[in-house]
Amino acid sequence: MEARPNALLVLHRIGYEYLIRPLLFRGNPQRAHDVALRWLAFFDRWTIPPIANWTLPNTPVAVGGVQLQQRLILAAGFVKGHGFADEQAALAAVAAGKNIVPGWRSMSQMVGLVEYGSFTRWPRVGNSGTVIWRDVPTRSTQNRIGLKNPGVVAAAEFLSRKPLPFQFGINIAVSPGVEDPSIERQEVLASMAAFLDKGVRPTWFTLNLSCPNTEDDPKGNQTEDKARDLCAAVVAAIDAIPLWVKVGPNLSPAQYQSLMRAFAEVDVKAVIATNTQGAPTPDSQGLTAGIGGGRLHAAALTAVHHLMEAKVSHGYLVDVIGCGGVLDGTSYDAYRKLGVDAMQYWSALIYRGPLAAAQIMREGERRS
Repeated sequence: MEARPNALLVLHRIGYEYLIRPLLFRGNPQRAHDVALRWLAFFDRWTIPPIANWTLPNTPVAVGGVQLQQRLILAAGFVKGHGFADEQAALAAVAAGKNIVPGWRSMSQMVGLVEYGSFTRWPRVGNSGTVIWRDVPTRSTQNRIGLKNPGVVAAAEFLSRKPLPFQFGINIAVSPGVEDPSIERQEVLASMAAFLDKGVRPTWFTLNLSCPNTEDDPKGNQTEDKARDLCAAVVAAIDAIPLWVKVGPNLSPAQYQSLMRAFAEVDVKAVIATNTQGAPTPDSQGLTAGIGGGRLHAAALTAVHHLMEAKVSHGYLVDVIGCGGVLDGTSYDAYRKLGVDAMQYWSALIYRGPLAAAQIMREGERRS
């Protein structure tokens, strides 16, 4: 039985590394991303064979208040849908039968666990101009897509009509540009409710507290008091669905410790470390975009180290999920050595193809 998935992974590696990736990388990354989304929308039309079931090792793990089918999760940011100017236009697209969330079916069938989103309370068209870059030598990506998405109401309406995977997550981002804490809380709670009211019950919800690929990142949400208040309100409202929280890199050790204390006090089940790292874009020192992949790895590991230190020293019942530069068995193993049992990835999908998770996990197993 093991020979079949191994053979499929070898064929995938050769095909992607020597044929598909060179073709995709000939053009700019933004065009390649758009092409990938069109292909995903095409494959969403059918129930394709569950490739993930054939290739992924059988390594279920209890983390974040649930029993996950696998240790690697495609991070939010890939399956999040088209942008719209307003809610009415997004709902009209759903009513017309358009696929507003490309990859809703095909990605889970290829890679297994997927976190949909990030979704915001209101639709966003995202940033204009060039918004995606690659740094091939470091296997990194950088983006300032700007939380482009159809908004929670249209996304919930769309997903409620679909046969969703057995396990999946939904990532909700705090609305950029909102400074009033009461409005912010109201919008986050309305976002969660939009899915629950439509019968869309994810395996977990993720609250995204940092959005470095927008022009108006709500940076103050990663303070202890604000995170505690916002997370407490969400936990009370989501009907026993586990809440995970995604934080940014490069916070101080004291800030990570205080966030873990706040998360433990309000029953957050897991913290994802980390979101992308804001840095000037290759085109302009005046624009900021989020770095993921290899260039994020060291900062993400540092964040995980501080969070795990707080978890162990205080006995917090908050799991830590690694995210940042999970590209191969070596980077996978680096998180495992810190006590992390589950990880998210994104750039690996670009550099290693749709079966990246299976390849990484099998490489990691060989190292253990």
